[in-house]
Amino acid sequence: MAEKKMVNLTIEGRPVSVVEGTTILEAAKTAGILIPHYCYHPGLPIAGVCRMCLVEVEKAPKLAPSCATTVAEGQVVRVYSDKSLDARKGVLEMLLINHPLDCPICDQSGECELQDYTYQEGREDSRYREPKRFNPAEDFGGDVIYVPNRCILCTRCVRFMDDVAHEPTLNVSERGDRALIGKFEGKDLTHPWAANVVDLCPVGALLSKDFLNKARAWELDRTASICPNCTQGCNVIMETRENQLVRMRPRPNENVNAFFMCDWGRLNYRWMNEKNRVEHPMVRGKNGLAASDWEAAISAAARALNGKKVFVAASPMLSNESLYLLTQLMQGGSGAFRVTEGEEAPLPGVEDLALRRERAANVYGAEKLGFNKTKDLLGGLGLGDVLVIAGEDLAGIDASSVARAGDVIVIGSILPEAAGKASVVLPIANYSEEEGTVTNLRGRVQRFTQAKQAPGETRPSWLVLGDLLGAIGKQTNFFLPSEVFAQLASSNSSFAGLSYDSLGFKGLPLVDAPPTSPKAPIAVAAR
Repeated sequence: MAEKKMVNLTIEGRPVSVVEGTTILEAAKTAGILIPHYCYHPGLPIAGVCRMCLVEVEKAPKLAPSCATTVAEGQVVRVYSDKSLDARKGVLEMLLINHPLDCPICDQSGECELQDYTYQEGREDSRYREPKRFNPAEDFGGDVIYVPNRCILCTRCVRFMDDVAHEPTLNVSERGDRALIGKFEGKDLTHPWAANVVDLCPVGALLSKDFLNKARAWELDRTASICPNCTQGCNVIMETRENQLVRMRPRPNENVNAFFMCDWGRLNYRWMNEKNRVEHPMVRGKNGLAASDWEAAISAAARALNGKKVFVAASPMLSNESLYLLTQLMQGGSGAFRVTEGEEAPLPGVEDLALRRERAANVYGAEKLGFNKTKDLLGGLGLGDVLVIAGEDLAGIDASSVARAGDVIVIGSILPEAAGKASVVLPIANYSEEEGTVTNLRGRVQRFTQAKQAPGETRPSWLVLGDLLGAIGKQTNFFLPSEVFAQLASSNSSFAGLSYDSLGFKGLPLVDAPPTSPKAPIAVAAR
């Protein structure tokens, strides 16, 4: 591959060296300078309509839009010159002429770019005294509500539907001060990826119905995670309020999901707030299952496992760490999992990005670690085997199928109806309540982190399994999920050389991951 030509320039007195063809706006980011902008987004075609990113380029006859101007050798750029600041102040004043004072009731308040830049570079007061234009809010279909009074006509939503979703739905209707975003006749935002327009909107004009009036931005705790709802493994931010997951949003990763996530993934989070939780360890006594302490429950489970053949019915929502530890429990037995399936829905404008058919995060990881994917989950359960149910709800499975087991141990966040005769129940955290790794369909291992606290005496799955293995003399206990992963990497050649430090928050492929062809640039604007 030919070496890329580098261009040297100066931005706000800082020397910058970037690849030829880079825009001034992106070059400024490498120097730690964020040029204010609205219409520009790295995942969309350049429009240059907001005129907010105007900068002064030495020897140029007029101010240049930094989103659409490429760097040149020896260029000197001034972002904060009086000329640039006056231009951006004028743009902000124009945008605010008809913009309502909705900040106290707007869902975008606290994370609004119009708020940020107005405070940073706008006028202290308004010179406008006439009545503001008013248009009623409109249901755009799907999960989206449009509030035209707040719209600044950046056209990000229009370009996403046209150039990324490849389903033209939105347009700029009317002209002049009457212009607003409209829908084509008979069209709605029902595309499987349409809710990304809410994330793309820099102001509070496009809102999520699901998140409407749920929380203020400053009330949310945010955690880097991975979407658990299909095998694509989109990088996300999980946002919680008062220990309840209230929203998931995409987190950029050029190797997996670019800047986007599907509507199914973003809206299917309520199962992580499940209420019917097992909050304390339980051991069966004369009067049935009764709450116990952890030491007694682990000991009871160890006695049930001692010297017995074990069949593990696992969930593909479990982490690589937990699945690895479950394989250590099998003692000559085997493990299986099943996965819910749905219709695949690609995002045409981004290569190899889709809502995948298999609706669980760690299907590929479970297969790599020796679990069999099957529709008959308990088909491999032998008469008299110890059945370990790990994270599975056994939905649709009759109690008579479980009755073949000599003993039943439940390691999960809920107690399945079909496993009512379990001798031991060990409560574990669900996906959003612990830390670990998952492997997506392309063999990319990615870390997810704890977003909220688990209820009662619930413990992380890797910790429970590590204690159980310690009780049956298999190994010493683990204190961190990274220690479990280190042992997995040292014992499984597919994971060799990987560690939490090397994975970071972008992930790395397995040693024997399926070969993939080089991707086209995800950032449409960079082409």
